Amino acid sequence: MTPDPVQRPNRPQPPATPPIRPTPAENTVPRRVIPPVGANRGGGNPGSGGNPGSGGNPGDGGNQNSPPSPWLFPDHPPQPDRTASFVEYLRWMRSLEAPQKDGTKLQLLQLAEENAQYQRRLQQLGDRTKAIAGEKNTFQVKCPWRIRVGGHRGPESILLPAFDALGMPYIPSATLRGVARTQAIRERMVAEGVGWKEAEKQIAPWFGSLDAEGSDRYGKVVFLDAYPLPNKAGLKVDMANNIWKWDGDSLPNYSPNPNPFFSLEEPTFLIGLRLVSNCSDAKILDQVKAWLVTGLQGGIGSQVNSGYGELIRAGAGQPKDEFFRLEFTLQGQLIHGRQKFTQWNWNDRRQEWQMRGQPDSEVRPIAFKSMLRYWFRSFTLGVLPPEEVQRWEAQFFGGINPKQWGWLRVEILEGKVTQREPSPNHQGKNDDCGEQVGILVLRYSPEAPGNRQQAISSLFKTLTWMMFHLGGIGQGARRPCYSRQNRERAPWYRGSTLYPETKDSFWNLPDTIQEFKQRFQQRLQEFYQALNQVTQLAVNPRSPLQVGQVTSNRWSEAVDRNCRIVVVSGQNQDKPYALNLLHQEFHNLENNKNFDQAKSLCGGVQRGAVPSPIWIADLDAYQVVTVFGATADPRKNYLNLLRQPAQIWPMT
Repeated sequence: MTPDPVQRPNRPQPPATPPIRPTPAENTVPRRVIPPVGANRGGGNPGSGGNPGSGGNPGDGGNQNSPPSPWLFPDHPPQPDRTASFVEYLRWMRSLEAPQKDGTKLQLLQLAEENAQYQRRLQQLGDRTKAIAGEKNTFQVKCPWRIRVGGHRGPESILLPAFDALGMPYIPSATLRGVARTQAIRERMVAEGVGWKEAEKQIAPWFGSLDAEGSDRYGKVVFLDAYPLPNKAGLKVDMANNIWKWDGDSLPNYSPNPNPFFSLEEPTFLIGLRLVSNCSDAKILDQVKAWLVTGLQGGIGSQVNSGYGELIRAGAGQPKDEFFRLEFTLQGQLIHGRQKFTQWNWNDRRQEWQMRGQPDSEVRPIAFKSMLRYWFRSFTLGVLPPEEVQRWEAQFFGGINPKQWGWLRVEILEGKVTQREPSPNHQGKNDDCGEQVGILVLRYSPEAPGNRQQAISSLFKTLTWMMFHLGGIGQGARRPCYSRQNRERAPWYRGSTLYPETKDSFWNLPDTIQEFKQRFQQRLQEFYQALNQVTQLAVNPRSPLQVGQVTSNRWSEAVDRNCRIVVVSGQNQDKPYALNLLHQEFHNLENNKNFDQAKSLCGGVQRGAVPSPIWIADLDAYQVVTVFGATADPRKNYLNLLRQPAQIWPMT
């Protein structure tokens, strides 16, 4: 079903140069406005003293006339040549103890991203690869999104990609050899029905082995380091944000923790291979090249299952491990990556420098994977013990402790922002809402067992359907996209709505809420049946578990005995009916000074961030409302106010 266009606002952005207040009276602290990134300003090292111009931290005897600076030596700020690598910038990182360390880290990474120019050096490296390997033995592979190969922790624990002695980001030759060799082993295991050790012996004629004899002891192919092509290096500030985490077997805690790092955006690499000097068998080179091309398409580096690392040669077909794809449109507050550095501002009240970041809209596959993971956890917590949920969550999506690859890969093809979010100031009042589009692709990882792939496909196809009909994705995911009609507060549009763009009958929606209730419960049955087939555990959705105790200000984000999912119909001029009623109840509680109750209905950030326990999805003719901890007020009261809801969960 393709919905009619929805009027929604875009995101506001702070002015490039905020207005400066009139000169204050004597003995008052003036507000300092610092130019955006790129301006060549001095500044000092916090704690280095209070002399004007020498820096200093205002709260530690310093002087607020000098902004926070990422440079360690205030009298000699670095001015690296534009051809210098990003490593040169990292030499000037301030210490971990600096009060403004997060802002200065972001500022410095952005300077390295915007200023460094590698074209000449990369051209030389590409010419060298062609000269060593020969023109016919080189080929190009394109990364459709991001890649982060190798790497280590740098200053301030920043995650750095692999780089050579001169600081050029690249794919080491050892990595390429490992990719080709692993692909060869996997193909042999499937073709010959043997184990890993036996397959290793069988590929010795190509890659060598210390356990082999004669000429099979050494490899026949030389792998060269692979560098991005000039003008396509794509160094990009990226962001990881681990919001939900387990604490033993207890429920996850909500705790955003954004961490910037470097990756490469949409680079094209030049790959070079050649035979060793005493080998002339071209078939050996062709076979190793074929293994390498297949292995690169499977993905290399970190976070491969989250959309990173796929490298595709021109003309490559659709991967054999793909089992689902869906075009989509997202409207509202959109998906964001890192926060862009804007400028430093002096806060008179707090007596400190502050940096307000600007959200960077981007269609990120890891956002879809995280949302699938969230709903998988929520639905399974209602039917399985927490330790089993944690185990199977890591099995499907990957985990760190214990380290697991994960059976599911999530990618986005052709992701782009088709309508930017409105500016935050009044110039953006009449802008349309933000919009992103792309193609969601689900694939099996190499770790997914072949005898369970059918059930895995059914499980995640159904889970994706439910995700699209329970809420949005990205910022504002718990509310449908709606417009603030008075346009006096930013952002002008709130919420997030996902639209499947397909004519497949699987996605067709019925006209009435009773029919939709039956359709949703059918999807739930399919999900739990597939879960039973994959896990071989007893799953009974007709008798849900109870996860933790529910009180006015305590609940679990689990589709359990205390959760309610209903579908309601109703129209309202400005907002969907269910959302309008929710906002009315929230304001009633606030007006009566019941702030804790209001927070327990819609969430809030005062005295600790708490996400709303209520999700609302707008499907045009009706709305789907999910209420966690619905057996206690104020959430119970909100449910009772809804007109003639059809109950989806618990299933009766």
